[in-house]
Amino acid sequence: MSAEHPLTSDPPAPHPYRWVMLAGVWMVYYCFGLQTAAMAPLVKPVTDDLGLSYSAMGAVLGAWQLVYIATALPCGAFLDRVGLRRALFLSAVIMAASGVLRSLAVDHLTLFLAVALFGFGGPLISIGAPKLISQWFVGRERGLAMGLYITGPSLGNITALALTNSVLMPLAGGSWRTVLLTYAVFVLGAGIVWLLISSREANRSMESAVADRPKQNQGQIFAGLIRLRPVRIVLMMSIGIFFFNHALSSWLPEILRSGGMDATSAGYWSSVPTAIGIIGALLIPRLAIPSQRLTILFFLFVGAAVASLMLQIGAGLTLAVGLALQGLARSSMMTVSLLVLMEIKDVDSRNMGAAGGLFFSAAEIGGVLGPLTIGALSDLTGEFVAGLYLLTGICAALMVLLWVLRRDGGTADH
Repeated sequence: MSAEHPLTSDPPAPHPYRWVMLAGVWMVYYCFGLQTAAMAPLVKPVTDDLGLSYSAMGAVLGAWQLVYIATALPCGAFLDRVGLRRALFLSAVIMAASGVLRSLAVDHLTLFLAVALFGFGGPLISIGAPKLISQWFVGRERGLAMGLYITGPSLGNITALALTNSVLMPLAGGSWRTVLLTYAVFVLGAGIVWLLISSREANRSMESAVADRPKQNQGQIFAGLIRLRPVRIVLMMSIGIFFFNHALSSWLPEILRSGGMDATSAGYWSSVPTAIGIIGALLIPRLAIPSQRLTILFFLFVGAAVASLMLQIGAGLTLAVGLALQGLARSSMMTVSLLVLMEIKDVDSRNMGAAGGLFFSAAEIGGVLGPLTIGALSDLTGEFVAGLYLLTGICAALMVLLWVLRRDGGTADH
């Protein structure tokens, strides 16, 4: 069933408060992006202070994704049970607690556990944001709303990458612990604002209406989705997409530093893909109508592959183009893949929450392996060239999976 058409279970008419709710979830998702990128600009001071190797730091950077794999499915059920208002506030509290504990870490284990805690809060916002859109938006507005909310984590990434070394570290006297604590306080504040926004009567009425809908057996829903071959292909694609996205978002500052940039310049240049990605996130999902989604996704995979090759040159116009292509790919591959998932036969808004939980649970396998693998390859070879070639290979594998999906059919553009 197409996501372009409202179902009878959707609200009969768009509620004017929907934009306020979208702004609230955008803010929490901004904090998600802020926290996921906060460690990347601080790799050097953290590893020096705690005596960590790049392999050990790679394990830390992938710690929350490891937890995310196990928590995505139960978080989806938890969202259905307690509602978006409480679940997203809890998400903000957990993300803030993770930031506080990171600032207090004294060795590899304590830092690993602090980052891992983030994996309990991350799924609540990742799955909660599409769920909110499915409740508050109908028709073509859903594509617009998805494009808008996905800019939240992108801008959070930009903030962390661009300001951590250039502004916050100098203000904090060079203390990476103070920087992480500052981010944590901000995230908690955003959670409180979300709680106030979502406590209004408009949202309480929506939550009551959703709670009154007939419940379905979650185990049967998950089993039915897994039996669908197109769903399994999209889940495999999600692993490769997140491998690419998380590997580069975690290691890009260090990749650029290894090419001769100073920390501040690397931070600014690392924010370029995210800035370009915001434009792409606003435009590409809206252009990805059902009949064109697989074609658009193919060109996104091509752009990602070319970007990973261009990053090896690491200078001048080629680097700028590579970063821009990376930004376009990173910002839209996940969103368009979710839209493809919605268009698979037998997937509709009644089971899209479960499908989204499966998507993110599988995807974070790549989210864990990406940073860990790139860090390990860097330790083994003394450079990032092998890791970048691996990312090119991942993109090639994604193209093959996309070809299989198109050949098998089951989506709206077949």
